[in-house]
Amino acid sequence: MSTGLIARGAMGGALMGLANLVPGISGGTMLVAAGIYTRFVDAISDVTRFRFKTSSLVLLGVVVVAAIVAIGAGAKPIAWGLQEFRWGMYSLFIGLTLGGAPLLTGMIRAKGFGPAAIGGTVVGIAVMAGLVLLQSSEGSGGGSSDGPVMLFVGGIAGASAMILPGVSGAYLLLLLGLYDTIINSIKTFVKAGTSMDLDAALGEMGVVVPVGVGVVFGVVVVSNLLRFLLHRYESATLGVLLGLLLAAPLGLYPFREGVEPKVGDVIRGETVTEASLAEIEPKDWPQRSFTPSSLQIAGAGGLVVLGFGATLAIARLGREKKPASG
Repeated sequence: MSTGLIARGAMGGALMGLANLVPGISGGTMLVAAGIYTRFVDAISDVTRFRFKTSSLVLLGVVVVAAIVAIGAGAKPIAWGLQEFRWGMYSLFIGLTLGGAPLLTGMIRAKGFGPAAIGGTVVGIAVMAGLVLLQSSEGSGGGSSDGPVMLFVGGIAGASAMILPGVSGAYLLLLLGLYDTIINSIKTFVKAGTSMDLDAALGEMGVVVPVGVGVVFGVVVVSNLLRFLLHRYESATLGVLLGLLLAAPLGLYPFREGVEPKVGDVIRGETVTEASLAEIEPKDWPQRSFTPSSLQIAGAGGLVVLGFGATLAIARLGREKKPASG
């Protein structure tokens, strides 16, 4: 493996880790942007079929370690940003997400943008739009159980985002009602680890273990399924991925704000009481749209452009140079 490929693997892994913390951004898209997507899928498929190539093991190791470090370092500041600067963060996320569209479009165009790709794109848009409607009707956090089975399912959702461009693991966790549970557990586990607090770390095993097992299971199943589909139905599969990516920002409308709850309101499936009211954190408040100022609209537009440009810049750095002919 070249030094450049290892560097792209580290960059892609770090971006993938951060993306998995943010609703709406796909870790798979970041791997496409870093120029290692197909190598990553092939490497996972090789390892899960017990074909241990040195290049595959090295690439997976670099990507996974970089992703773990990024998740540990980024969980706290991203959670803070989503609470204190929501409209700006979501505007940036929209740009980062849409920046992957030219990359997938290029992959499709290389094979021919025919009926299969167009049909796949329409299906992808419809599926993501359906997920957005589901989220808006049930609300963030949907009131789902956070028992071991659901946490295992959440791990599978997170694994899907590592592999499928346009699918956000954090977004799926929001729909499942597991986002807060998992991200808060990660923050607590990392804090306990850095402070050598063994009891606190063990206290998070009930979340970390089933999620981790779900991630491993999801990676094995999704990577091999995707490899099969890309080899058999490449144009249609890439079209679906493009549709998912294009429609993902529908659920990232930035100009929303938290509304302080009142006794009798239902939040995360539970009725608010006098006793529980003071314990509800601002991040769990119901959201409502607000009319943005001209400055906020301009700022949001600038952040969308910044995010879009950042993804394209990463893609440019991730391009592999073609060997000279002759």
